[in-house]
Amino acid sequence: MKRRLNLAACGLAALLAWAPALHAQGVPDEQAVGAAVERLRVAMVDPDRAALEALVADELSYGHSGGRVDTKASFVGDLLSAKSDFVSIELSAQSVRVVGDVAVVRHRLTGATLDQGKPGQVDLHVLLVWHKREGQWRLLARQAVRTPA
Repeated sequence: MKRRLNLAACGLAALLAWAPALHAQGVPDEQAVGAAVERLRVAMVDPDRAALEALVADELSYGHSGGRVDTKASFVGDLLSAKSDFVSIELSAQSVRVVGDVAVVRHRLTGATLDQGKPGQVDLHVLLVWHKREGQWRLLARQAVRTPA
């Protein structure tokens, strides 16, 4: 019994010794995902085809709070044509969790819009799913819900 406890204690000690190194490996990915989210925010306010296409996966499923779902082509096209026009976007309460080559991001998105020339305000809770391919994080899925009153 003592031998098993000693082995368990040694195993735990080894795991604890490696824990900082394992955690440190995840930090760069979390930072890289956070940076990708920020690049997407900027590209949505000031649309740039090359920037948007570099950030978004070809298989994108982009869910709006009203129920509409965009593909990569419709998401990028609506931003470039100003059908979907963000004057400003602010993100808050953001969390990033990386699991292998997938990252789950949650945040609150508030901002001003000028969709088809009509001023508006948005206040949403957003879930983003990012996938790492060939060393690059790309948005695979997004779903927004209106913030409860």
